[in-house]
Amino acid sequence: QVQLVESGGGLVQAGGSLRLSCAASGRTFSMFGMAWFRQAPGKEREFVAAVRWSGGSTLYADSVKGRFTISRDIAKNMAYLQMNSLKPEDTAVYYCAADPRLWTGPAASWDYWGQGTQVTVSS
Repeated sequence: QVQLVESGGGLVQAGGSLRLSCAASGRTFSMFGMAWFRQAPGKEREFVAAVRWSGGSTLYADSVKGRFTISRDIAKNMAYLQMNSLKPEDTAVYYCAADPRLWTGPAASWDYWGQGTQVTVSS
């Protein structure tokens, strides 16, 4: 089992920045990938960014490419999402996910999830 805890959400004005953190514990040696997803009210959970735990390859949704950066610190078992140039449409609950077999794929494919952190971008 892997436990994930997100932090860093909050309220920010459009154009501002936030940095989300995801702390992993438990069987972290088994992680193959970590990702960030988000879910806005009334919408399905959508992929934001992913990182391959070993090697550091990254993948981004088109909607955040060039504005968001995902990174990981293996020694600290942490993943981060730096969000710049935030827009009101980025408002959502952001979830961290981890999996022992994959580093890309839809939400239903991921085994471990955090509780989420709210990000609200005002116009």
